Amino acid sequence: MLPSVAFFLAALVLAITPGPGIAYVVARTAGGGRAEGLASCLGTGLGGMLHVCAAALGLSVLLARSAATFSLVKYVGAAYLVYLGVRLLVSKSPPAQGTVVAGGARRALLEGILVEALNVKTALFFLAFLPQFLASGSPAALQLVVMGTTCVVLNTLVDVGAVLGAAKLLSSEFSARRRARLLNKASGVTLVGLGLYVAASKRGA
Repeated sequence: MLPSVAFFLAALVLAITPGPGIAYVVARTAGGGRAEGLASCLGTGLGGMLHVCAAALGLSVLLARSAATFSLVKYVGAAYLVYLGVRLLVSKSPPAQGTVVAGGARRALLEGILVEALNVKTALFFLAFLPQFLASGSPAALQLVVMGTTCVVLNTLVDVGAVLGAAKLLSSEFSARRRARLLNKASGVTLVGLGLYVAASKRGA
């Protein structure tokens, strides 16, 4: 499997796995309608791009200063992928949606940016995830920005789909939870496999 294929597969699996982001935009839609839901998707996407830029800058500096330290980040990141997969495999139910009060599309946009920009887990995820798929021969910063942007776009597209289908999901909560549990298990197996793959592969292979 080529690194680019492995990256896209991992990014896609992570994007479609039910999590706080999807729960947030669906809850925003339930509270304020489709317009607020779509605005919150745009907001979380913009907030995610802030993390992409920060990760690209920080990881590029790290790579230039210490190959050994960067290798350590790679293996820690691989272990993190395995951890995410195992957590999905042992989880009993998808995250709860919670309650969001309507406040207008503009507020939903700003809150979406703020929620994602202040999400420390997103920052840690990009720092751990993106280095696994860097290839030699191309500028690291450019690769990190492209891969990070791909992750954000995939996540946003899935969020938009969740918003557009929110009415159906909310009207059939039991069925939605059952599908989410099955998706969790399949995603968990995939992530564990990818974590082991990137740990065993050499950079640029």
